[in-house]
Amino acid sequence: MIIYTSGLSCPLGWLITKASEKTIFEISFADNPPGQIDETTLLKETLAQLGQYFQGLRKQFDLPLEAAGTPFQQAVWRQLLLIPPGEVRTYGRLAAALGSGGAARAVGGACHANPLALVIPCHRVVGADGSLTGFGGGLWRKRWLLDHERRFFAG
Repeated sequence: MIIYTSGLSCPLGWLITKASEKTIFEISFADNPPGQIDETTLLKETLAQLGQYFQGLRKQFDLPLEAAGTPFQQAVWRQLLLIPPGEVRTYGRLAAALGSGGAARAVGGACHANPLALVIPCHRVVGADGSLTGFGGGLWRKRWLLDHERRFFAG
């Protein structure tokens, strides 16, 4: 499989995107631009949609995604896609929705393993007391994303 890479400069630094010819399989936060920039139709569309999100013009993504993970991780990621922009859910509530009420830590682990930052919105998950907890991109990015979504997409 050929891997294509591109990046988007945004208020949070860089979003690095990796794709095959047909699917996006990684979007991650970075402080520096990617070393490689490819310009495929899929990457251009992905960067356009991400840019629209940051402009407050897009709250959902329409992209061919391929997130590799265990069946449990896949189930958690599907639940994350159900959280509306501008809203949050707790790890415990997500675990309960999966029928695994005591699996809040495992939900946290699945969120941490999310290969498609922002598009699969693990930033919308908070601690039981509503506090911002663990986020692979850094808590400051999580706070920014939640504030951005409340400003543009809530209600």
